[in-house]
Amino acid sequence: MTMKAVIYSRTSSSGYQQNRQDTTRQVEDLKAYAEYSKYNVVKIYEEHLSGGKRNEERPLLLEALNYCKANKVEMLLCSELSRLGRNAFEVLSFVRELKDNGINLYLQKEQFSLFGADGKPSLFSAIMIATLSTCAELERENIKYRLDSGRAQYIKNGGRLGRKVGSVKTKGQKETQYKEVLAYLKKGYSISITAKLSETSMSTVQRLKKEFGL
Repeated sequence: MTMKAVIYSRTSSSGYQQNRQDTTRQVEDLKAYAEYSKYNVVKIYEEHLSGGKRNEERPLLLEALNYCKANKVEMLLCSELSRLGRNAFEVLSFVRELKDNGINLYLQKEQFSLFGADGKPSLFSAIMIATLSTCAELERENIKYRLDSGRAQYIKNGGRLGRKVGSVKTKGQKETQYKEVLAYLKKGYSISITAKLSETSMSTVQRLKKEFGL
């Protein structure tokens, strides 16, 4: 019997949405792995959120988990541990729920499976997950520090953040730049939730909701 699998991919939401990474590469690599391993991919989730978000603020991650539990999916495929988050406690909590529900986790970058060939958690899986997730959290903090330091230095030297004075975006440009915001609004999410999930100001979300009639 072919094992059922779900793919979960995530890229960070930096605030500069037009430059956001695409999830295509993650999905294609995992689909290739699933085909090689003869897994039946029954669902694919692609999320665009910061890895620092708490689990309850990541609707597609929770949806992927609930789908696996409800449909007896045996395997969750992910490109690397940091895609599940960069907060060590959140990642450990998520992995523990997978384990408790008998759902295996495969991390492509780390070449790691939560369960061994015997279908049981390997002896060192908990230690490895804890170590990797802590490293991911430290990496996130280092990146944030460097970005904040760079911005502060830029402003100190007379630089200005934000859009150039007088520049006006077309509606098409807004649809591209705020694709995620518009997608959440179309799904019926409130302005405040949409703003939090997309890391966009509430005033911008409110303006887009009105402009696009959502």
